[in-house]
Amino acid sequence: MSASQSTLPTFKDLSLPSPLLQALDDAGYETPTPIQAKTIPPILEGKDIIGQAQTGTGKTAAFALPILAQVDTRNNHPQALVLAPTRELALQVAEAFQGYAAHLDDFHVLPIYGGQSYQIQLKQLRRAAHVVVGTPGRVIDHIKRGTLKLDHLKFLVLDEADEMLRMGFIDDVEWVISQTPENRQVALFSATMPNAIRKIAQKYLDSPVEISIKNQSRTADTIRQRFWTVSGYHKLDALTRILEVEAFDGMIVFVRTKLATVDLSEKLEARGYNTAPLSGDVPQNQRERTVERLKKGKLDILVATDVAARGLDVERISHVINYDMPYDPEAYVHRIGRTGRAGREGEAILFVTPREKRMLNSLERSTKQKIAQMEMPSTEVVNNQRIARFKQKITDTLAQEDSKFFVNILEQYEQEHDVPAIEIAGALAKLMQGDEPLLLTEKAKPSRRDAGTGAGQNSVGMERFRVEVGKTHQVKPGHIVGAIANETGLANKFIGRIAIYDDYSTVDLPVGIPKETFDLLKRVEVLGHPMNISSLGKTRNDGDWKSGKPKRQRNGRSGPPFKKRRRKDGTNVGRSPNVKVGRPVKANR
Repeated sequence: MSASQSTLPTFKDLSLPSPLLQALDDAGYETPTPIQAKTIPPILEGKDIIGQAQTGTGKTAAFALPILAQVDTRNNHPQALVLAPTRELALQVAEAFQGYAAHLDDFHVLPIYGGQSYQIQLKQLRRAAHVVVGTPGRVIDHIKRGTLKLDHLKFLVLDEADEMLRMGFIDDVEWVISQTPENRQVALFSATMPNAIRKIAQKYLDSPVEISIKNQSRTADTIRQRFWTVSGYHKLDALTRILEVEAFDGMIVFVRTKLATVDLSEKLEARGYNTAPLSGDVPQNQRERTVERLKKGKLDILVATDVAARGLDVERISHVINYDMPYDPEAYVHRIGRTGRAGREGEAILFVTPREKRMLNSLERSTKQKIAQMEMPSTEVVNNQRIARFKQKITDTLAQEDSKFFVNILEQYEQEHDVPAIEIAGALAKLMQGDEPLLLTEKAKPSRRDAGTGAGQNSVGMERFRVEVGKTHQVKPGHIVGAIANETGLANKFIGRIAIYDDYSTVDLPVGIPKETFDLLKRVEVLGHPMNISSLGKTRNDGDWKSGKPKRQRNGRSGPPFKKRRRKDGTNVGRSPNVKVGRPVKANR
């Protein structure tokens, strides 16, 4: 399927049940990606499939949605098994299943991987798990122990099969396949198709439907392509800076969801830009009026999804901003093709988060063109532009408007109050500017002394941890925050994102937790249940996940200080009544 076709199916066209459609609508997704549109129907029809597509094309939803459409939540045995090469991917897939199943009653998904306590996984397997997502080694361990039974298995998914081959798991994968029922349905996904993966497909799949998403490889030579790594700046702030220094005529800002079109458009409008959202939710007649306004120069910026911008040809579009990473190279080519048309020069800027660098490399390989890294405009450059625009407003006003009436008023004021004309002009300029400062101020960089102690919070590396309490334990984010803050003395502002799932939760904490603090957290109970904290081995800096070591302080410690707050009798102070320290619970960090 080509992204440039005039029509694309909607999720409703794919015969998905209403609870899944509701979850997709809640998330703002309106049209499937090419791999989803081609994969969902044959899986729903009970066919085996081989899907070949690059990272970032939406493969997870391509198999998760049709599986969820057929899962019987009254049957508490595993009905689907997804094999993934790494625990990080296993967790991502499990979270995706949980999100798509938001409106399914009593659905449970369980990620199992090495490095986590067996006892935790055993407990959850005994309760119920309709979908199991795991790494090959840990899945094999549970099968051999008899704790993971596959008698009721209907679906088997091999995700990123080529990566499992590269990591040496291919024999493990074959062993797991051999333990599954003969009548199970298999979906194999791989970015490449080496001979070893092809042989597995021929051996274990029954007349599979082969789906390959081929990428276009041409972009216009008239389009200058650049990318900006969004880590030091928030996306909206980065976009605002670009808008201030780039000389653009008309612009399209691409986002992934219809909800994002409205949200971003409103934020840009509040910052003084003439914008409008464009998505599949906008009626056709209104869509046409919006495009016409853009053509006539009455509108400067469109915030749009792919579906709304298909076939859009407006001469004055000088810039395309990929605010959200496109799903695949074909969508990227289609997006940036909205500028640089008919021999005109165009600008294409792509926002990339650190975790999306692989997709950036994929775009470059597919298009056979280098996408240059751009420098974020400095505060000085932005301020110079603001001053120039302010002066131009004065020039335009003097040239176009009859100001004689106001000149007379100011002359009277000058005589009455004995105030120089230049000072009056300054007061009027301030009046015109309002409360919004004309110039940006450079944010002070945290000193090494301040690193990790509040002043430099954004530069503190963060690590994601798993805690074994969740919705089933009636736990809320405040309980987890209270437990950690009260037992470690860590300020609330250093406790990052908390996500609560059925049987567990994840929390982001600064890297470099002292061993004694970590041991203490293992024993902390929340609402009578041990947190049993364990590391997921990810770090981030300023909101974007990336690998790497944290910056260290002068005293050799990384991150903010973890202090034990004790009374004179040696007990902890400020402890929540919902939190207590129990006996140690074994866990692998």
